[in-house]
Amino acid sequence: MGSEPPVIAQLREVSVDYRGRRAVGPVSLELARNEIVALVGPSGCGKSTILRLIAGLEAPTGGEIILGAGPGETSVVFQAPTLMPWASAAANVALPLELSGVVKEVARGRANEALSRVKLPDKGHYKPAQLSGGMAMRVALARALVSNPKLFLMDEPFAALDEMKREEIGEWFDRELSVRPKTVLFVTHHIDEAVMLADRLLVFSPAPGRVIEVVSVPVPRPRNHAFRQDPRFVAIAAHVRGLLMHQATA
Repeated sequence: MGSEPPVIAQLREVSVDYRGRRAVGPVSLELARNEIVALVGPSGCGKSTILRLIAGLEAPTGGEIILGAGPGETSVVFQAPTLMPWASAAANVALPLELSGVVKEVARGRANEALSRVKLPDKGHYKPAQLSGGMAMRVALARALVSNPKLFLMDEPFAALDEMKREEIGEWFDRELSVRPKTVLFVTHHIDEAVMLADRLLVFSPAPGRVIEVVSVPVPRPRNHAFRQDPRFVAIAAHVRGLLMHQATA
């Protein structure tokens, strides 16, 4: 077997036009193996479109997309958990395994292990309607993680949660990735969340969205709650806010 590619996803001068109008780009970016990158910027700047391009859910108008993750090696989590309402939490988590041909009993066992990892070891028999918003999102994360993807794409996955639950799940996710590293690209409007979780932040301009600055977070992960009071955290978050405010008033 060959070694893992150092770059899991790459966009080269990618652009997207809708009805003859430029919506995104040109945008170039690289996602290194086991790197976490956040996309931040104003609403409508094309952050979610970038995720959809990499997920293969949309095609670019121009430019090139190169992926080091093959079929079945990419997982996507959206803002809504999108669970099957008639199925149990364990059945929802097992679904991608069963669709890939894993025997049902084996898939359910791995699903229960994944639910334990997201701190829901006793909720496998619950239906989505019996779960809180935070629990449902954990089930969605377990479903995305159960197949051990190389590339993990998240579009505002914690947006519907209250602040405390958002921070709790974010810190859990950071610890999980320190044990089982993944390449992660996630979209968020929450600057503090981006600084807490990401190795790099790509700050976008208003539409047509372009990367105006790449902001590094040179602090080892995982990062605990105390990092929010760290002068480095405060300075990086303030810098990103300044960039976005300048764009908004330009």
